[in-house]
Formats: sequence, C-alpha cells, structure tokens
Amino acid sequence: MGGLRAPLFITRHVLIALVVGGVGGVLFMAFLIEFDHYTSSDAFCTTCHSMTYADQDFRQTVHYNSASGVRASCGDCHVSEGVFAATWDHAVGSKDLFKQLFGPDYDDPVINALHLPEAAFAARRWFRARDSATCKRCHTLEAIQGKRADTAAIHREETDGKSCIDCHYNLVHRKVPDESTFKRDAWNRMIEEEFALEPGTAERLMGEH
Repeated sequence: MGGLRAPLFITRHVLIALVVGGVGGVLFMAFLIEFDHYTSSDAFCTTCHSMTYADQDFRQTVHYNSASGVRASCGDCHVSEGVFAATWDHAVGSKDLFKQLFGPDYDDPVINALHLPEAAFAARRWFRARDSATCKRCHTLEAIQGKRADTAAIHREETDGKSCIDCHYNLVHRKVPDESTFKRDAWNRMIEEEFALEPGTAERLMGEH
C-alpha cells in the first residue's frame, strides 16, 4: 500500500506561499493589535495639544478618579471593541487628524471652546449609532443600582428604545447642552465672557475658521 501523497497542485511553491502568507498574516494581526492598543491610549491622544483641554476635564471626573480604582482611557470610551472594528474607527477618525493639521487652530483655547459643541454632538451620534456599546464594556444594565431608591427600577423599566448616551452625557468632558436645545448665540456669548473677549469676537473667529 502506497503512502499518502499530497494533491498534485500542492507544489513546493504553493507550500512556500502558504507558509509565507500564514506568517505574514500573523505578523499583520500582531501589528494591528499593537497599533490599536497604542493609538487608543491617552498618551497618544494627547500628543495633539488640542486634546489636552478635553483631558483636563476628564481628570476631574469619576471616570478618571473612581473609588474602585477603575480608570477609563480615551480608547475605552471612543474606540470600538475588536481589532477590526477598532482599526476601522481609527481609519475614520483620521479625518480629525486632517482637521487638526489643516483646519481651525484647535490648539487655541478660544477656538477649541467655540468648536466644542460640534465635536460633542458628533461624539454623541457615534455612541448612539453603536447603542453605547463602549459604555457597556464596564456597565451592566442589570447590575446598576445607583444611590437613589428608584435608580434600578428606572434602568429596568424606562430604557426601552434608549441608549446610555441619551441620558448620560456631560459626564466626562466640558458640559455642552443637548443638540436639540443648543443655542449658538448663547454659547458664543458664554465663551466671550469666559475669555474676556469683545462682543462679536466669537462670530468673527468662527467666520475666519
């Protein structure tokens, strides 16, 4: 009885190609995992000076200083779980890098504050589109008790059709009103007062940028 023979189409060249492809695939996956890990870190995000303003607010919240010692990172909240989903988020997010390089001077605290509402609304839409999936990495609906007597009941009975972000926003970064009630003129006046600017400066800066 003859020994087992490989199919005729499996030649030496095919075997080499399979081995090289397999090793290359493993190395590529390892690269993606490390790339996503690094680009999801606070250290990477705050290499842009404009992001240090968001980081300053974040460091004053319970998501940074929790009693349990659990600390969320930029990527925990703003990057989807899974290497392919995370890579896609980073690819789509490259538009923000483009704006940072070629758009308004977001490093300027006044410009940053004036444009903050649009960034907040975009982030909330991102969370809503994903049913606040990144929130649910840490928060389990059935386990939420809260400090009020009715918190658990509210989360059991009044959350149908709602996502976490519908109720829980303005928890981590500077407070921005809901998009449906936001008034640009009122926001501009607030920023002018905060930075001691002449009336009308906000509109002029927004027009220039």
